[in-house]
Amino acid sequence: MSSTIKIVIPMAGLGTRMRPHTYSKPKPLIGLAGKTVLDYVLEQFKPLPASYKPEFVLIVGPNQLEQVKEYMNLIHPHKTVHFVVQEHMRGQSDALYLAREHLHGPMLMTFSDTLIETDFKILSDDRIDAAAWVKPVPDPRRFGVAEVDAQDWVKHLVEKPQEMSNNLALVGFYYFKRGEDLIAAIKDQMDRSIVLKGEYFLADAINLMLENGAKIRPSRVETWLDAGTPQSLLETNQYLLDHGHDNSVEAAKRPGLFIIPPVFIHPSAVVENSVIGPYVSMDANCEVRNVILKNTIVEKGTLIQQMILEDSLLGRHVQLQGQAAKLNLGDSSWAME
Repeated sequence: MSSTIKIVIPMAGLGTRMRPHTYSKPKPLIGLAGKTVLDYVLEQFKPLPASYKPEFVLIVGPNQLEQVKEYMNLIHPHKTVHFVVQEHMRGQSDALYLAREHLHGPMLMTFSDTLIETDFKILSDDRIDAAAWVKPVPDPRRFGVAEVDAQDWVKHLVEKPQEMSNNLALVGFYYFKRGEDLIAAIKDQMDRSIVLKGEYFLADAINLMLENGAKIRPSRVETWLDAGTPQSLLETNQYLLDHGHDNSVEAAKRPGLFIIPPVFIHPSAVVENSVIGPYVSMDANCEVRNVILKNTIVEKGTLIQQMILEDSLLGRHVQLQGQAAKLNLGDSSWAME
């Protein structure tokens, strides 16, 4: 018999680190390895045990709602999705509290630029009230970390620790056996005004749960990918193309092309007299002629002619022609010589 599990994805942030792309679209809809970041965020939950029936709760900003809803209806029409609007950016806990009417029973939460590989076995542990996914890192000082005791129970979450002894970085992926317990902790957090720079952080709510006796396990992962900055997006694109998301064999069958794997070229893209790869993703309806492309993401409808381009991000409907370059251009940009 299956039970519903809510999968909560806060994505209402302005995505300032991914400008100029986020001027015209939400960060999760940026292209990545032939899909969007959001597609890969959703794919993380495919390994969920069959006993769970997922329902998605997407927390969006008011200017994002229309685009995200349209995308989900078009690409993921069979998923059950609830939309919650966060009008004001008051932090992670605030976003979850706005979604409280949906958060009953078991829930998972991930941030919209976090990609991991996990098997969800920890959900079968009846002793736990929650789980926090972590990854050992060489230098934990720029992350939040989970402090654990000798029995491998989480004792406390620490944001940006000053010392190096604890290296279990929080990857931004959590399980709660009862969403109601998390919401109660967030209510307590708000009542106590536990706030930093005007925002309510999820780590503080989880620490309140720990103070009240919650049993929380760390769940260690080897693969943790980030899609929150231009450089990390290109690195994640490389990883995904290296791990089964390329179509180099098919792309190499096109006449007039030299392919250096791995690459993804959408079947509808027109590519002529060009050298493509490695690590190039090209979306639908692009036109590329007399071009050398390397380590670049090209979103749909973009035109590139007579260029050498590498280490670049190109949004939708960009038009380029000219000399060698390294570019980060948002939707509908153009540059021609």
